Amino acid sequence: MVGNTEPFIVAYQNSVSFLSQARAWLAAAMALLGCALLTACGGSGEAAGGGEVKTVTIASIAYPYQGKQVYNGVNGVVIEQGWLKEQLAKKGVDLVFTPVSTAVGGPLINEGFSGKRIDFASYGDFPAVIAVAGGVPLKIVAPVGQGQDVYIVVRKGLAARSIADLKGKRIALHRGRPWELPFSKLVDSSGLKLSDFKIVNINPSATPAALQSGSVDAAVLLSDGLLVEQKGIGRVIWSTKQAPADWKMRAELFGRADFVDAHPDLTQLVVEAFVRAAAWASDEANKAEVIRRAARGALPEDIVAKDYAESGIAWRERFSPIFGPAVREHYRSVADYALERGLIRKKVDTGALLDERFVDKALKDLKLEQFWAREGGARN
Repeated sequence: MVGNTEPFIVAYQNSVSFLSQARAWLAAAMALLGCALLTACGGSGEAAGGGEVKTVTIASIAYPYQGKQVYNGVNGVVIEQGWLKEQLAKKGVDLVFTPVSTAVGGPLINEGFSGKRIDFASYGDFPAVIAVAGGVPLKIVAPVGQGQDVYIVVRKGLAARSIADLKGKRIALHRGRPWELPFSKLVDSSGLKLSDFKIVNINPSATPAALQSGSVDAAVLLSDGLLVEQKGIGRVIWSTKQAPADWKMRAELFGRADFVDAHPDLTQLVVEAFVRAAAWASDEANKAEVIRRAARGALPEDIVAKDYAESGIAWRERFSPIFGPAVREHYRSVADYALERGLIRKKVDTGALLDERFVDKALKDLKLEQFWAREGGARN
């Protein structure tokens, strides 16, 4: 187990009385599938003693859609463009994308990094900081956009209007996941403590049923919170749209530090592929297609479109790979906050975490140096 992730992983195993047996078996099956996939892939496939790479493995959240696993966002574009696979093949290297279910998410990716079964992963800020604090050396080799909003949803019939109104209530919060940080910051800024609430540790996929049955009073979710509201199961009372921009949940392309340093040529190809994909997704002409792809197996297109439209982020900047001041400040803030609150036990050097050289070269080679705002997050 990765260093300090143990408290969170132990929490994941807590039984939740209101989940049906069918849901429990489904979640277990998804977790086992993810574990099997990460175990099966051989990481970089480096030959013993020689350091020759046979496979580059990238892990990312995927969704079941029309009988197969699909990757949304920039990851999906990288796969569909095929450029990275072709470039690696010229070097005799295979490309493997490993799907990870949202049911297991960051902790499973951390396990993959720790066991050197994956080389890169596109995932959230908080789990990555946990991994680094626990002794797993990672580097951010490319930012992946400007963050996602986090929502607090209360069950139908509950009169609560603010976080203060939820004091003493049962709140569904999947512990150790990226959205825990914005929630914790909201609690602190309101003069409250996590202990003021009854935290119920369940996966977001089980949350709608928990809200509908009254087993929980509120939930912390991503854009699926908008879907819960649309279905009349609950009502959004707060989101990070009402908070400082730094509170948004971020996800980046992380690389295993030893792989990145040993194979900068392969890392450059991976990063360039993501920059190419980001440029395509940032083109306003591709907006409808980006939304369509983002909805595959996850959320209805109208929910994805609403989440994007109300984010306050210009479309061109939504998928920006720029290491702007906002990125650097965000990770410094996440690491400091997690340490101060005892969520990690070791200080993380975020200066060493960010590795900007690959994006800088990709932007130059692709003549995209002026394509995105250098601040990495211009607003509408």
